[in-house]
Amino acid sequence: MSTNRRLVLDANILIRAVLGSRVRELIANHAHEVSFFAPEAAYDEAREHLPAILRKRGVEPAVALAVLDGLLAFVQPVAWAQYRAFQKEALGRIGARDPDDWPAMACALWLNCPVWTEDADFFGSGVATWTTDRVHLFLM
Repeated sequence: MSTNRRLVLDANILIRAVLGSRVRELIANHAHEVSFFAPEAAYDEAREHLPAILRKRGVEPAVALAVLDGLLAFVQPVAWAQYRAFQKEALGRIGARDPDDWPAMACALWLNCPVWTEDADFFGSGVATWTTDRVHLFLM
C-alpha cells in the first residue's frame, strides 16, 4: 500500500466482503491505491456473527472464515492500543446510537479518514461516511 488515502472498514463491510464478491473485489482492486484498515474488534465481530449467518444460508462457516482471514492481505487490522486515545471521543460521537461501533469511529479519528459502513449510526457523526453503493466515488 503506497498511498496516503485511507479508509476504515466497519464490521458489516468485512461481513459483506465474505458473503459476496462485490465488496471483496472493490477492496482487492483498489488496495494498491487506498490503504484499508479495520479495528481488530471489527474482525472479532465478523468472526462472531458470520457462523450463524452462514448456517442459515447452508454455507460451511470454516470456508467463509478463511475468506475473512484472506482479507488480512488487504485490510490491515488495527490494535486497540493504537486508537484507544480516541475511545472517549468516539463514544461521544456514536455511543448513544450504538456503543459497539465505537472502535471503527475511533480508528477513523486516529487515522483522520472516512469510514466505509452500511450502518446509519455513523451518519451525522462528523466523520465522512461511505456506503457500498457510493464508495466507488472515494476509490476513484
